Amino acid sequence: MYAEWAPERDLAGRVACLWRRVGEREGTLLVVPDGCVDLIWGPGGPFVAGPDTGPVPSRVRPGDVLFGIRFRPGAVGEFFGVPLQDLRDQRVPLTDLGTVPSLAGALDVPDLDPEAADPLAAVRAAVVARLRQIPAPDPAAPAILAGLRAGRGVREVAWQLGLSERHLHRRTVASFGYAPKTLQRVARFQRALRLARSGVAAADVAVAAGYADQAHLSHDVKRLSGVTLRHLLHGG
Repeated sequence: MYAEWAPERDLAGRVACLWRRVGEREGTLLVVPDGCVDLIWGPGGPFVAGPDTGPVPSRVRPGDVLFGIRFRPGAVGEFFGVPLQDLRDQRVPLTDLGTVPSLAGALDVPDLDPEAADPLAAVRAAVVARLRQIPAPDPAAPAILAGLRAGRGVREVAWQLGLSERHLHRRTVASFGYAPKTLQRVARFQRALRLARSGVAAADVAVAAGYADQAHLSHDVKRLSGVTLRHLLHGG
């Protein structure tokens, strides 16, 4: 069972959602790239997930409870005290991020009580306090993402923002953990998923999401998720 809810006002600019997952049966959950970074509490304690460039199988057991805080793409900034690209395709225990010992100490709650009225209350307070201590994320990040999501080329996005392509690359990696082309591929993939889940036919998804054709869509979906679009939608 999975549920998510919107963050309070003091987190809304940096956090996409808070979420909770309860394992109902033994299995493997396929996590696919979405441009986000998650701070997660599982049976082994808190850890950082992502940003991903490919599929990450995650083993789930009955009764496992996970809570997460999902940062918006480009909104993590210096929260974890390490370059975001160092966390790319990684699952890192929070206590291993020695650059932010005060944060790790405040958030090292190995077993959040799923029966509590608000099990994430103390966690949210610690996250808010940390955000107040660090600089705001790159103000260009939303425009970079919007331009790449719209299908514009890297050169065009750089020109629109008054940046060189090298400068755009550096700021994109710092903000998202990805190079611009990878970020564009992930954003297009997520748009395709949203369209397909809304009932749009695969051939129409390819056009609407900005792929050259359906074969291009199929190739990118397999590259980023390891499975077909049909499998992502229906599990087989």
